Amino acid sequence: MMIATKLPKVGTTIFSVMSQLALEHKAVNLGQGFPDFEPPQGLRDALNRAMNEGRNQYAPMHGIAALREQIVLKTEKLYGRRLNVDTDITLTSGATEAIFAAIAATVRAGEEVIVFDPAYDCYEPAIELQGARAVHIPLTVPAFAIDWQRVRDAVTPKTRMIMINSPHNPSGAVLSSADLEELAAIVRDTDIVVLSDEVYEHIVYDGAQHESVLRHPELAGRSIVISSFGKTYHCTGWKVGYAVAPAALTAEFRKVHQYLTFCTFHPAQVAFAEFMASTPQHYLELPAFYQAKRDRFRALLAPSRLKLLDVPGGYFQLVDYSAIRDEDDLAFSKWLVEHAGVAAIPLSPFYERAPDTRLLRLCFAKSDATMEAAAERLCRL
Repeated sequence: MMIATKLPKVGTTIFSVMSQLALEHKAVNLGQGFPDFEPPQGLRDALNRAMNEGRNQYAPMHGIAALREQIVLKTEKLYGRRLNVDTDITLTSGATEAIFAAIAATVRAGEEVIVFDPAYDCYEPAIELQGARAVHIPLTVPAFAIDWQRVRDAVTPKTRMIMINSPHNPSGAVLSSADLEELAAIVRDTDIVVLSDEVYEHIVYDGAQHESVLRHPELAGRSIVISSFGKTYHCTGWKVGYAVAPAALTAEFRKVHQYLTFCTFHPAQVAFAEFMASTPQHYLELPAFYQAKRDRFRALLAPSRLKLLDVPGGYFQLVDYSAIRDEDDLAFSKWLVEHAGVAAIPLSPFYERAPDTRLLRLCFAKSDATMEAAAERLCRL
């Protein structure tokens, strides 16, 4: 039987490819973006209690009340926006599910979605599955900033959504309050929905604050904001995230969510609610926690021939390898695994048309031992 693929451009993700190569060559894996250390002990204890106390069946479709209440408190404390606990928050099976549900709920066939390259690889397939078209706008290199005039020029009557991501994966760039003003001016008096991917919201450095769309009342009224417990609490394998949106958008979002996963891992929701209530300082201390790792990693790589780009946010370090070899990033990534024993992620898979740069992404959400082992190998190049 012939199968006509709905996603002709999609193959195995670069993350899976590089992780498999890392296993084959016993390489230090700085590719896939997950910590190699454990979540807080108190959170793991809370998860065990939840399971042992029988919280193992379906959760409410939109998430348990106790966790939604903690999200309300956190959002008001950090961003000054008071959410409605019943109508504005939906717990999801990870941020990827939330992104898919948001696009499926709001974007129709024939419409357009503006994305910024390099863009995380789950964006475009979700757009294409709706019969819509991703309109790619490259970020300026090396700052990875948005050229807002290009955005204005790209908006058409078909534009249904603009997707932003701050702190940005893979570059670590962060949007400013001025950026949000530019975005608000573009979408004002339109029906354009903003999807704001903010999974690294608590990982911003050097005393800066995260400029969430939720800080901006005009944008918050037309946006779906995506957050991730996995990134914040070092438990990416639990796959728990959430979406915040005004009531009308949430209602549409939940129509998709209820038939996509219906509900999210119940014991983890109970554990997060308990841990957020007892240990609110965890997410407040996260910038300092990861800044120490960023600075340690950069110091370890300083003797190498790699050029280190600035890292304003997130837990990835971009490096320019052009002083070592002059080949495309995919070829160099494979050479690096095989000859240096370090796995990284090339940037070209995140572009519609990749520029002629020599950049790799390295993850520093790792233990000191892992960072030291990788740096030792990289400094030998």
